[in-house]
Amino acid sequence: MKLVSVLGAVFRRDWTMMKRYIVNSVSTLVSIYMIFILIFAGLQSMSGYVKTGALEGSLEGTIIGFFVWTFTIYAFSNLAWNLTNEAQTGTLEQLYLAPCGFKWVAASTLISDFVFSFVPIMLLLAAMMATTGKWLRVDLASLVPLLLITLLGAYGVGFALGGLALVFKRIQALFQIMQFVFVGLLVIPMRVPAAKYMPLVLGNDLIRRAMVDGVRMWRLPPGDILTAVAVGAAYLAVGVAVFSWCERVAKNRGLLGHY
Repeated sequence: MKLVSVLGAVFRRDWTMMKRYIVNSVSTLVSIYMIFILIFAGLQSMSGYVKTGALEGSLEGTIIGFFVWTFTIYAFSNLAWNLTNEAQTGTLEQLYLAPCGFKWVAASTLISDFVFSFVPIMLLLAAMMATTGKWLRVDLASLVPLLLITLLGAYGVGFALGGLALVFKRIQALFQIMQFVFVGLLVIPMRVPAAKYMPLVLGNDLIRRAMVDGVRMWRLPPGDILTAVAVGAAYLAVGVAVFSWCERVAKNRGLLGHY
């Protein structure tokens, strides 16, 4: 019951913050959309699409890659940002008093972020499809589970960065580096050896098959889905382990109440 109460409190907090700072939320989506417009304009000016990675020589692949990348940015950065903000406002120690443990508070934050970012990013997807004239298949019964599987690795990175934020406080520059790292992962072709064992790569390919080829999730190769789940879970476990280690360091050094 305590877990549900914490999750509900986090949902109410994020809903209130989103309403209060709606201009900032909309501006963030507009800026992301403008980046896509620049990419689309660049592709239009080329004589032919570069056949590589998530693009796979198609505009549809570009849309999907950018769509997954946007979800990834929200997934890995929000936890660390929230920890930094809580430390700045002096409420981080209060969160550690939660009877269910801080890790559930962090997990609730990630769940809430996914829920509240889903509709805006789907609207962004619709805007990208309208801009390019390429309409993809959006089967939520397949898309939502595949997204969650794909983002497991990104959530692992988010936990690791959250742990680093507890110890080192200001790690915003690392966020920017990770954004480019994820771009690189999303353009890795599946034919590259060991590509399916990297975060996002196999999940992005499964999403492409669902949205471009119209393959329902239960018709995708079970081996690929299980591999994507195992890879994502492994990176998530590593991220949680890094977070736990950084958490102990921050407590031993008395850093939780300082920014």
